[in-house]
Amino acid sequence: MSVINKKVFWARLSVISNTILAVFKLIVFSYTGAVSILSEAIHSGIDLLAALIAYFSVKKSSEPPDREHPFGHGKFENLSGFVESLLIIAAAFYIFYEAIPRFYKEHRIDSIDIGIYVMALSALINFFVSRKLYKVARETDSIAIETDAAHLSVDVYTSLGVLIGLSLIYITGLQVIDPIISIIIAFYILYLGFVLTKKSTKDLLDTKLSDSDNQDIENIIAQHIGKIVSFHKLATRKSGSEKMIEVHLQFMPNISLKQAHEIAHHIKDDIRDKISSARVTIHIEPCEELCKECSSNGCTSRKE
Repeated sequence: MSVINKKVFWARLSVISNTILAVFKLIVFSYTGAVSILSEAIHSGIDLLAALIAYFSVKKSSEPPDREHPFGHGKFENLSGFVESLLIIAAAFYIFYEAIPRFYKEHRIDSIDIGIYVMALSALINFFVSRKLYKVARETDSIAIETDAAHLSVDVYTSLGVLIGLSLIYITGLQVIDPIISIIIAFYILYLGFVLTKKSTKDLLDTKLSDSDNQDIENIIAQHIGKIVSFHKLATRKSGSEKMIEVHLQFMPNISLKQAHEIAHHIKDDIRDKISSARVTIHIEPCEELCKECSSNGCTSRKE
């Protein structure tokens, strides 16, 4: 299965699993009246919307460059991650809205055992799906799939939290545990939303690649020092799963254009082998005069 097909397949599976879980939780809430289960249903609804956004962004980002998007459509994945993180924050505030009044209004939770079973099933399903999505995200370097996996991973912990809360209510009869659990979940979801927002905006704002990636690029170029006098204007960024790399190479005056072109291609290939999904642009420049580097490497050409 190709990288693109793998991303689309698992994004589609996430949509299906989130749809089933959201419907189950809403049905169980209608029987039990537990606001913690409602918060989980809302959370799964947000997960479903996020999965849909991830699915369509992955399909769109895989399209080849066109006249309007000559650098490709990778930014659709970054935009997807940003929108999904905002949805998480909105969901947290809605849970606050639903849970806080429950401290002041009496409410009875019925059929707690059904709620416990559904939360256990939800945690189990989301655990396996999220683990697979994380694996696919690492293999394809997809921010959209990674964000979707993060949604489901959080759902595992929140479902377990609700399960524990319902179990305590079942044992103690203290109904106030229900809104307390909901508010704890809301704070956790809010925290995750801010973390994912920060991460997604980094790529939207063309933040450079990691220090390790930049160091790898410099090390590869340094292997050709001798025919290359120096390099400068190294610029890196991400567009979806693609890593965009630009650098200017300055060649010694006695290196022909053909030789410079071959060396540049060699460096491109080395960078692509080291850094997956790299798109490398190299600008070739001549050494303008007999500099110290040229002298030390035996170049006798002089600028008249």
